Amino acid sequence: MAEQTRVHVVRHGEVHNPDGVLYGRLPGFHLSENGRAQAAAVADALAGRDVVAVIASPLQRAQETAAPVAAKHDLPVDTDPDLIESANFFEGRRVGPGDGAWKDPRFWWRLRNPFTPSWGEPYTEIAARMTTAVDKARARGTGHEVVCVSHQLPVWTLRLHLSGKRLWHDPRRRQCGLCSITTLIYDGDRLAGIEYSEPAAP
Repeated sequence: MAEQTRVHVVRHGEVHNPDGVLYGRLPGFHLSENGRAQAAAVADALAGRDVVAVIASPLQRAQETAAPVAAKHDLPVDTDPDLIESANFFEGRRVGPGDGAWKDPRFWWRLRNPFTPSWGEPYTEIAARMTTAVDKARARGTGHEVVCVSHQLPVWTLRLHLSGKRLWHDPRRRQCGLCSITTLIYDGDRLAGIEYSEPAAP
């Protein structure tokens, strides 16, 4: 029987973002107090597991989410740029309901193609780099468990890709809550299952 390997792909916790901007890859966005509590909940959920490596996106919020997980297992937090947030044209702008970025006609051409999408990193590229990140993590932890901390869109795009589903989607339908854990279960090189949990859910 092939060795079983588990890769736990974690979304980072809540971010301190009082101005409500789309922070994307901008530096300096750290976890809120609630986000730190969420990260601690993930660490508790993974305590006692056979975790041999903790790897995170280079962005601060992902590093801070990974830190308590790594501490539980007496491991360092390693960094993989393939786990980074997706690039987005609207980075640094307010994009919530009623905010200017969506309403400004100068930007409408950026919204012309939701299937790519035209406003940011193509879904196919996100899926490719996230798959590469998982494959590297799996190779490091063969027969054990590895934790990878990333961001909502990359995690969800990876899951769609591995499930054989189309990559374009309604963002409101993503099953990828704050500090959620998407667990990829491999028998050898074969993906045998996907599990999802939200240890930090209210």
